[in-house]
Amino acid sequence: MGGMGFSSGSMLEMITAVSTSDHASVASITLFITLLSACIVFGHLLEENRWINESITALVVGVGTGVVILLISGGRSSHLLVFSEDLFFIYLLPPIIFNAGFQVKKKHFFRNFSTIMLYGAVGTLISFIVISLGSIAIFQKMGLGLSIGDYLAIGTIFAATDSVCTLQVLSQDETPLLYSLVFGEGVVNDATSVVLFNAIHNFDLSHINTESAFKLVGNFFFLFATSTVLGVAAGLLSAYVIKKLVFGRHSTDPEVAFMMLMAYLSYMLAELLNLSSILTVFFCGIVMSHYTWHNVTENSRITTKHAFATLSFLAEIFIFLYVGMDALDIEKWRVISKSLSTMALTSATLLGLVLVGRAAFVFPLSFLSNLTKKKQSEKTSLRQQVIIWWAGLMRGAVSMALAYNQFTTGGHTQQEGSAIMITSTITVVLFSTVVFGLMTKPMIMFLIPPSKHLNRMISTSFVVPLLGEGQDSVTELFNDNGIASEGVHSIIRPNSLRMLLTKPSKTVHYYWRKFDDSIMRPVFGGRGFVPYIPGSPTEQSLPHLPEEEEEGEEGRT
Repeated sequence: MGGMGFSSGSMLEMITAVSTSDHASVASITLFITLLSACIVFGHLLEENRWINESITALVVGVGTGVVILLISGGRSSHLLVFSEDLFFIYLLPPIIFNAGFQVKKKHFFRNFSTIMLYGAVGTLISFIVISLGSIAIFQKMGLGLSIGDYLAIGTIFAATDSVCTLQVLSQDETPLLYSLVFGEGVVNDATSVVLFNAIHNFDLSHINTESAFKLVGNFFFLFATSTVLGVAAGLLSAYVIKKLVFGRHSTDPEVAFMMLMAYLSYMLAELLNLSSILTVFFCGIVMSHYTWHNVTENSRITTKHAFATLSFLAEIFIFLYVGMDALDIEKWRVISKSLSTMALTSATLLGLVLVGRAAFVFPLSFLSNLTKKKQSEKTSLRQQVIIWWAGLMRGAVSMALAYNQFTTGGHTQQEGSAIMITSTITVVLFSTVVFGLMTKPMIMFLIPPSKHLNRMISTSFVVPLLGEGQDSVTELFNDNGIASEGVHSIIRPNSLRMLLTKPSKTVHYYWRKFDDSIMRPVFGGRGFVPYIPGSPTEQSLPHLPEEEEEGEEGRT
């Protein structure tokens, strides 16, 4: 009976503990949702401010909340949730990257695709080498007790730019060229950094030679190609299924749900196959916006456009609030309490390496890229290069996640060297996001005044001939010989453009549109290629897209 009583008592204590734990979790989640709502309100109130954006607002709110919790708990804890790599990579990052691909202006993105790849792939490798060599040269003298693998990991951690913050500080409408270059580079950069980070863990670092270096580079290009193919395949599959099954015949809910699930499935398949899930879901978003989005009903188009944007917005705010609260994790600061000067020196060194590492590739690669451009308007000026360099200095959640992976176990560490690297990473992330983020918009206004934005947008809008009201495809714009159709000549254009339309040069864009209209769109659907199904809410004549969408469609390559 005594044993039974003891067992019953233990069971009661266990139930009570579980109940208390559940209540604490519910309270934490409730407070976190309240803070998210507060960030949205503050962000709206500060929307007209040229200095502040939502990411900085969420970061400041997170740090402030961490201070309050730290005081209330008597210095025991500063956050509601412990930073989790799985939460970041599996739940928060996918909607952000997918929506970026789904909403990106493809004309600017693909027109600068070679430059983006040059910055994102080659540039990241250069930055990685500079930061890694600098870390080895400086930190070994400081006696942090790090291994060669740690130094190479530091190179990948701080070579990773914050593509999420780029969405906040650059405007796709005001500076489309800079946005496409910096954000496109950011997506490829994040993918490259993660691939390099994983490769460092998989390679035998005790025997580094030329062969292993070539294997590393070859592995990256293989992962890039296969990840892109997987994303494109997932997007095309969703377009084909929705076009054939016509989910919207009875309700718009199934087709909206199917689009969301296919996008997330592409990301998880890439994770399962050890590919670059960031690249996969980004290109899946691009393909879905080109084909799938036009195959659904008008109601579903409106729903998906706003649903993807809303999920992305919430995930962005969540990440910065999360990082801000985790910055005051008392456990790591307690471990380095006797080495604060060392941590400050480490943070300053890392920040300097980030500045040098980015400059080491932005300006030289921009020079090489300009050599391949014939038109002056297509080249990046020195002022634009300075903005590209500056806007890419911000470090964010990707760097945090990689640092936690390398220097902690389950989010905890008791080693002084590892704790110094974690706290230094947090310091660099906070400083770069707040300081560089605050100064980016004023710098753009100073280096490229608004009038120049407008003039550039007007001049570049005539680079590619615009479709008329009744022209949904390139076959209606040009005849079989590549000569402009009759309706095009009635459109007023500058003399140089009139000459281009009279004797157009058959560019890659022209041949892609011919291939797209004759083979891809009849199979996978798209604007102007969706048949009317009786009993379906799909409109017989598709409405004209907003001006922004027309521009995006027109520049697709």
